[in-house]
Amino acid sequence: MSASRMAEVAVLLDREAAIARWARGENVFERFVVEVLEHAGIPFRVVECMQQLIGLDDNAVRPDVLIAALEPEAGSENHEAMWKFAEEGGMLISFAGLDAFAPRLGCVVAGGFGPGYARLTESLGDPRPLRFLLADVWRASGTVPVEEQGALLAGSPNGEPIGAALQRFAVGRGSIHRWAVDLPGTWVGLQQGTQPVTKDGVPAPDGTAAIDDKMLKADDGFELDWVHDRVQTDTGFNYFPHPYSDLWKEAFIGQLLSVTLEAGVPLPFVGYWPDGVEQVALISHDSDRNEDETAITTLRVLKECDIRSTWCMLEPGFHPSIYEQVVADGHELAFHYNGMAEQKGGWSEAEFDRQFAWLQEATGIRKFASNKNHYTRVEGWGEYFRWCEKHGIETDQTRGASKRGNIGYLFGTCHPYFPIAWADEQNRSYDVLENGFLTQDLDHERLADSSVLMPFLEHAKRVQGVAHFLFHQFHIHNQPRVTDALRKVVRVAHEEGFTFMTGQEINDWERARRHLRVERLDEQGGAIVSSSLADAASRAGQAVVWIPRTLGGEAGVDEGVAMKFGVRCVKQVAAF
Repeated sequence: MSASRMAEVAVLLDREAAIARWARGENVFERFVVEVLEHAGIPFRVVECMQQLIGLDDNAVRPDVLIAALEPEAGSENHEAMWKFAEEGGMLISFAGLDAFAPRLGCVVAGGFGPGYARLTESLGDPRPLRFLLADVWRASGTVPVEEQGALLAGSPNGEPIGAALQRFAVGRGSIHRWAVDLPGTWVGLQQGTQPVTKDGVPAPDGTAAIDDKMLKADDGFELDWVHDRVQTDTGFNYFPHPYSDLWKEAFIGQLLSVTLEAGVPLPFVGYWPDGVEQVALISHDSDRNEDETAITTLRVLKECDIRSTWCMLEPGFHPSIYEQVVADGHELAFHYNGMAEQKGGWSEAEFDRQFAWLQEATGIRKFASNKNHYTRVEGWGEYFRWCEKHGIETDQTRGASKRGNIGYLFGTCHPYFPIAWADEQNRSYDVLENGFLTQDLDHERLADSSVLMPFLEHAKRVQGVAHFLFHQFHIHNQPRVTDALRKVVRVAHEEGFTFMTGQEINDWERARRHLRVERLDEQGGAIVSSSLADAASRAGQAVVWIPRTLGGEAGVDEGVAMKFGVRCVKQVAAF
């Protein structure tokens, strides 16, 4: 392995194919691949046409890996150029695509399946069955050698096998790696839904989560299965235990790191959190009934717990002196938009504008980083993200459960991410970092008890995500068991190695780290990191870079060595 050579990755998002889809009103969720790579800290570039690679001269840097997120039309010169890329030594990765190549690779296209589940091999990631929304399966005829990993299961975690999850073909000097699962569609569908929210969702068949309440909310568009994807605690509370979307991302990133390392060109990446932080916990509050004494009690409990939290303010809010104390204690003041007409709010841009102006006037603060919609009210697809953008709100916390029976990893993720727009906005990324919550008011007399706490923390820790718990000031003040549950969350999260941040701190960190890029490796194999952010040294000076390595011994024996995405990596604190 060359010490100074690192893998070059390109993502193909064919512009002509995208324009054709948008003209038909179809989505190009394949663009979400960019979001996944950026959040994973992977260095890459986007190409919009294969001609950008075909036309490279001998001195140009050619990619080692081409991720064919959105491929050109079959039969075109650009489509054939993908085959040539692999044939000449490149690694081509596809998500449920390349059907035109199936006969040349000795396969038969079996067609689309889904939703279903995948049981991955240990080398690909988590062994539990992972839910997917759509897959396009190839069945090998045996005429061409193929390496197959994992199995797709029809309909349920115990369903009949319908094909391999991942197939690898040798092509000339290179290779084609084809995921049968439409990973971009699964990532987006799990996290944001597959359709705009225009009607009530389907309630839990056992009556434990009546989301069909004639009020449009985020969970009306969730894509998990009430039977296959929920479990119960020993005390009888239902929850969704698996961050499926995050686990699929880990499988993809792990495969990418593995194939590049195998080829002798490691792919370094920027870690999720600052040096010394492994995973994050967030406590937020919604002011709702706006009684000053409840805020005073909450401030006292938070000081006792020695943490800072995010306070989402609903009109008419607290007394101005409360806001002063919240800020003085280091907490974050945020917006709590009320889209409920029956509670003196409303779902419209004008109403969002009016309430935001109230918050600015009430607090004397002009800039707010965070928002959470009251009662998780959502309509359509992304209009409220546009309203947030308009007012400089950079992060949102709306995507969470509205009922006690659908708490947990309802949207498949505990990582902050930039949501993707619908086709009418050409599937752009909204400039609003989504950071949903897991549950609210543990041990409330009508909500879930704290038996869900450890499962939630364990799974957030597993993927190094954010364990976000919502506690209303009103319940902290009026229900001692809720107050004790807040103390328990803080204590146990600390014991499990979580670092507490506010919503704004998570947002500021995530935005700063995305400006970091590993440019190359030096002669000793160390990462050379640059930033497009002027004050990156102060905002992200303690970022961590992980460099995949083939090392002897077991992971963790050598100082600074850890397993990341299933690959042995060396840790380096980024320098500028």
